[in-house]
Amino acid sequence: MSIPVTPQTGTRVFRLPDLGEGLTEAGLVQWLVAVGDTIVTDQAIAEVETAKSIVELPSPFAGVITALHGTAGDTIDVGTPVLEVADSPSSPSSAAAPESPATPASQAQPEHEAYRQEERAGSGNVLIGYGTTARPTKGRRRPPVASTTIHPASGTPAASSPAGSSERRPVAVRSPLVRRLARDLGLDVHSITATGADGAITRADVLRAAVDGAVDAVADGASTHDSGRTTPGTGLGTGAGEMVDGLEVRARERMSPLRKAVSAKLSRSRSEIPEATVWVDVDATELWDLRARMAPEGGKAPSVTALLARFVLLALEEYPVLASRLSESGDEILSFDGVNLGIAADTDRGLLVPVVPGAHALSVTQLDSALRELTTTARSGAMPPERLRGSTFTLNNYGGLGVDGSAAIINHPDVAILGIGRIIERPWVVDGAIVARRIVQISLVFDHRVCDGGYAAGFLRRVTELIEHPLRAFGRI
Repeated sequence: MSIPVTPQTGTRVFRLPDLGEGLTEAGLVQWLVAVGDTIVTDQAIAEVETAKSIVELPSPFAGVITALHGTAGDTIDVGTPVLEVADSPSSPSSAAAPESPATPASQAQPEHEAYRQEERAGSGNVLIGYGTTARPTKGRRRPPVASTTIHPASGTPAASSPAGSSERRPVAVRSPLVRRLARDLGLDVHSITATGADGAITRADVLRAAVDGAVDAVADGASTHDSGRTTPGTGLGTGAGEMVDGLEVRARERMSPLRKAVSAKLSRSRSEIPEATVWVDVDATELWDLRARMAPEGGKAPSVTALLARFVLLALEEYPVLASRLSESGDEILSFDGVNLGIAADTDRGLLVPVVPGAHALSVTQLDSALRELTTTARSGAMPPERLRGSTFTLNNYGGLGVDGSAAIINHPDVAILGIGRIIERPWVVDGAIVARRIVQISLVFDHRVCDGGYAAGFLRRVTELIEHPLRAFGRI
């Protein structure tokens, strides 16, 4: 159903673009604007539902809406008109020629054909020319919102500027899903460094910016956000009277900077890395007994984590691909001369992964000292941001949490993570007899793009050999 008004000079027709994944149609959920509204470039004008999700549809044109095509519940085919926009009296005339609603998609004017060519570039390259203005607050009808720039010298807002002004750097966010992700994470797309084709901002760019910003926020004062508690200003609401699926909402609590950092990091890992897992049960009895004899006079024995970390570092010398990285484009493997070891640390405020730089050059005693210092600093909330970045391989000893195994998530941009379960007595067959032995399960999660299962299994076998026969490596630990 069309809701037209009298056509005006300079009318432009916005046709439904390809929303990715080869979808040919979308269902109209609701209009966010109405005929007669003045909109700005990149303003969301409708919510549409595809086979994948519900997304907001931004307009590539600014001006006065003269027609809306369709009502809630209608299906709109790719290439058919969504709305018509005429130049507002205050804006300069458009260089684009008017296009009739009846004009077939194949006969669209060059301006429209330009973004259709971008849409055909592939999944994710779906909407071009967006990202030049701030997005208005969500609502049924949205008046245009002018952008404001703060001058550093004065700290005062400058005069509002129209879309396309040189005061805001034009950006390209071609996917509505990427734009929504940036909005949900509280990011200004103008502050995000783009790495996509032709300067487009990708999902990976948004998640990287979220991780960097959240890590900095954690280090700059997120210690006030303790797990399970909310301090003033974190957005805790009573939720009184609010019902969701028949249950009353007890409270709403805004995620702390730390939780945002963890969320963004893990989301990026799961969205980008095709991971695989291999695991094995290992007889650690000999290592357990040896550790007790390694304590110096009047001192402490090295931790199990330090010993296992040293074994892992020795195995990585033979299997260095697991301590490499993929380039941003994903077509190169970056190998390093050494290992920066990330250590997953469970703190009262959440998961942190501080890094031991150059861990490959440290002895067990030095590793033990470094790990104890990292754990103390992480749990005190005083970990500086630079110590939370730069790992090339991560070790996660979740056995201290009382569990045997875990399907760990790779700590992006690493390509592998080794998990260690509890070391406990279990029945084990030795020389045909069932005896009690100290058994530990270790698991390796790896990025299948950089290596195959045989390579990963070889690394795990090497670690297993060092755990079961630690004296073979004694001269190197």
